[in-house]
Amino acid sequence: MSAIISIRNLSKTFDDGTVALSDVSLDIEEGEILALLGPNGAGKTTFISMICGLVRPTSGTVVVGGHDISSDYRAARRMIGLVPQEITIEPFESVIRTVRFSRGLFGKPHDDAHVELVLRSLSLWDKRDSRNVDLSGGMKRRVLIAKALSHEPRILFLDEPTAGVDVSLRKNMWELVRRLRDDGVTIILTTHYIDEAEEMADRIGIINKGKLQLVQKKDKLMKQLGRKQLNLELQSKLDAVPTVLDSYKLKLAKDGMSMVFGYDTQAERTGITRLLADLAAAGISVRDLDTSQSSLEQIFLTLVEGER
Repeated sequence: MSAIISIRNLSKTFDDGTVALSDVSLDIEEGEILALLGPNGAGKTTFISMICGLVRPTSGTVVVGGHDISSDYRAARRMIGLVPQEITIEPFESVIRTVRFSRGLFGKPHDDAHVELVLRSLSLWDKRDSRNVDLSGGMKRRVLIAKALSHEPRILFLDEPTAGVDVSLRKNMWELVRRLRDDGVTIILTTHYIDEAEEMADRIGIINKGKLQLVQKKDKLMKQLGRKQLNLELQSKLDAVPTVLDSYKLKLAKDGMSMVFGYDTQAERTGITRLLADLAAAGISVRDLDTSQSSLEQIFLTLVEGER
């Protein structure tokens, strides 16, 4: 795949000296879903705002579809749909007129067939004549997405798109995002829901303290940084882990009936065979065992907490 967005040495320092973003370089591939994770204040929204031309960078360049976001703003911006965190829609306007107006802002011709398609895909068609002010929070967020899709962008930014949205609607939005990706739309989303990134993203980017810590294909990231744990169910209760087993850093459950052994999947030796032998030598019998993989949430927390 070719890069549809090229970012080089992008930085932003505000007038009060706050460094919101520091020397970020990244290529975003056409047709991918990139999830940006990071704690509050990490710089995710500033990053998106600069790519969309809403915030002027202190230094660096952004090229969208071959158009520099500074010198060729209109052409670059026409390629982008943006769903902001804040719900900013005209309160007393109808849903359908809101979406039509947004399409017109980008110089697109009147096309009610496309507007209807967008509204139906977001389960908004039945609410098309309702005033925005009368909608629920989840419905208003869907209107924001409809506005962003009104001018048929090739790139869609979703800044916390499912914040305040119920679980069933989140699933519907995930399905919509996948359909858009299948149609060739490049999607960049920020989210606090780790399961959202784990479910949908092709690549994961982690931003913390204004720095892009890593960008990696999701599967490769989980394979490289994820740890597995061996869960050991014991035959009889254990009051404490014998000191001869200290090197394994076993975690004993409160009820004394199970233990957990963490190991690196990339290591040359996992240590499991030696552990089982040492358990037997210590007179500890294992009734059952199974393994589980670290989640993306655990990986994220490990990386972010390591920077504190």
